[in-house]
Amino acid sequence: MNIYLLGYMGSGKSTVGKQLASHIGYDFIDFDAYICDKEKMTIPEIFEKKGEIYFRKAESRYLETLLDNDQGKFVIALGGGTPCYGNAIELLKKSGHHTIYLNLPFQALANRLWTERATRPLVSAIDTFEALEDYVRKHLFERGFYYNQAQTVIKIEPTATVDEVVEDIVARLF
Repeated sequence: MNIYLLGYMGSGKSTVGKQLASHIGYDFIDFDAYICDKEKMTIPEIFEKKGEIYFRKAESRYLETLLDNDQGKFVIALGGGTPCYGNAIELLKKSGHHTIYLNLPFQALANRLWTERATRPLVSAIDTFEALEDYVRKHLFERGFYYNQAQTVIKIEPTATVDEVVEDIVARLF
């Protein structure tokens, strides 16, 4: 059984995923990095050169490939939008793998994304904190339906350390 981490951008999927994988002896896959490797471009380059629709279709193909892979044990940090497009959430639910939603409060997400926005193509052009808050609030409302279909929901306190989040996951799964 592989473990798929879901959540909004900035929720800590990659950071938690790396540490969780190390802790339980699994390999780690950052899904965005996996896509970049396959496409030979960064995510911002894919968005700029080929567009979001192309990206979402490619993302769906690569997700199906990973879900069908039964070689090894992996913790996979999905992109924030991955479970929300096409039939991804249904594929994840039917896969036999475990899904975990890392649910970080809205304000903590907005604060993180404000400082990281230059590296995140969906919010890089947002020029005020208030506009970013509005964007994140709207997206969380739309995406919450999908994220909350995960088998396990981890409510993360903004002050929680990565170790604490990993321990919470391990206590629930093993």
